[in-house]
Amino acid sequence: MTKRMSFLDRSFWITESQDNPKHVAGLQFLEKPENGGSHYVVSLFNEMRQHTKAVAPFNCVVKRVLGFPTSLKPITKLDMDYHVQYHVIDDVNDASLVHQFVASLHEKWLDRDKPLWQYHLIEDKKSKRFAIFFKVHHMYGDGATLVRWFQEGYEPTPTTDGFVPIWARLRKKRHGKRIANWKLWLSNGLECLRVIFDLTVILIRLLLKLLWVNRNYMPIPFSGTKTLLTGQVLKGRVVSTVDLDFERVKQLSKRTRASVNEILLCCFDIGVHQFLKDHGHSFEKALFTNMPINLRKPGEHTSGNRIAIVPVRLAHGKKDPYLRLRQIIENHRIVKRAAKRARPMAFSYYTILIQSFALLFELLHLSDWVKPIGNILISNIPGPNHTRYLKDAKLLACYPISTMTPGGGVNITLLTYNGKANVGLVCADRYIDSLESMAQYFKDAFTLLEKSIDDPSTSIDDIGEKVVDIGLTIVEEQIPSDHTHSGSVGVSGNQMTG
Repeated sequence: MTKRMSFLDRSFWITESQDNPKHVAGLQFLEKPENGGSHYVVSLFNEMRQHTKAVAPFNCVVKRVLGFPTSLKPITKLDMDYHVQYHVIDDVNDASLVHQFVASLHEKWLDRDKPLWQYHLIEDKKSKRFAIFFKVHHMYGDGATLVRWFQEGYEPTPTTDGFVPIWARLRKKRHGKRIANWKLWLSNGLECLRVIFDLTVILIRLLLKLLWVNRNYMPIPFSGTKTLLTGQVLKGRVVSTVDLDFERVKQLSKRTRASVNEILLCCFDIGVHQFLKDHGHSFEKALFTNMPINLRKPGEHTSGNRIAIVPVRLAHGKKDPYLRLRQIIENHRIVKRAAKRARPMAFSYYTILIQSFALLFELLHLSDWVKPIGNILISNIPGPNHTRYLKDAKLLACYPISTMTPGGGVNITLLTYNGKANVGLVCADRYIDSLESMAQYFKDAFTLLEKSIDDPSTSIDDIGEKVVDIGLTIVEEQIPSDHTHSGSVGVSGNQMTG
């Protein structure tokens, strides 16, 4: 039985190239059980390879007509030599070494004549820790879908009985109410008209913003700043990871009346600025992020892709981390308000529209000449709150490693797990050979932001921003040097929430 795909699912196949594969991945670190000897990972590898029959979509290949994907077609048996592989490296505790090895695995695209996934088990033969790097094509699902499947494959307690890897696990089928065909066609037709109307409104409001008629709206696409991280995406990747204390992030979120995403956006923005400043960049305007928006309704568990990706303007011109956060809060909520006023599918089609132009520029090798949609892509995926086990091996961390968007930049994806935020970074390696310093800058930026709440004198070191001083306007006042944040936010805070 074939499985239908949405247009967004198909787009990940259509837009894929060997320079820019469209799979997403995860780097997991696990700890062997107490009785796990030197052959534990090899035994796990051999046990996994015995599961040659999979469930959808892990047993599906892409059915094509004249090269165009039409559906997913199941096959009866997997090629386990391809799908599950074993590697030995010098030291699995050497983060830089693991990152380089994983980057070499991540840059290769998945075999299009096979089901689109791979598992790589990695160890060093001397450590209690080992790693798993898995790759899954984005057309199988978005981050929310893949994390849900991931959680189903891990248990809350260690066990050795009845172990079944994620690709072979049966999942409950959810059956909706059957609707008469004429009612379905009528409903879909009306919804299509509403979506077209909402999409038209989005485009008109962007045009008005371009004409300086309505400035308080979403950023105009392709207004990002060119950097050494943006431009034509070619083969070669650099990968890094970092951990943030998610409990501290949530506490800071409450203290600042900001969302967790806004706290993270601020820290990532500062970190990327510092990294680019190290490479000689200076900026006259804010950077932009591409931010995925989950379009599912609360409690909805559909598979496939239900996301939109829209640009959000970040911060500029302030050395006080807290004031940069307030800028990001305002810019982020402008986009959120726009998203709430349109139907989810309108935003999805808007994403397809602007990404299609980005893809065209990439296919014509014009990405170096056109401004990017955004400088960074940042997404936050909620994961398990408590420790999980793969069979009887304890999961220590799981870092998402995503794909590259046309026009380049750095892709930053965060998965919360057991009180930590596991952050994965990836970008092309055209002009850089490491992201390790950027990962450290994220931690430093969070510490500074945390400190700045109580200490208004906290200042970021020079991060290469050029600020044009236009003087005070009639609605501004000179703030004394001994001001506190709590006394300087009242007006701007009311403006943003009003």
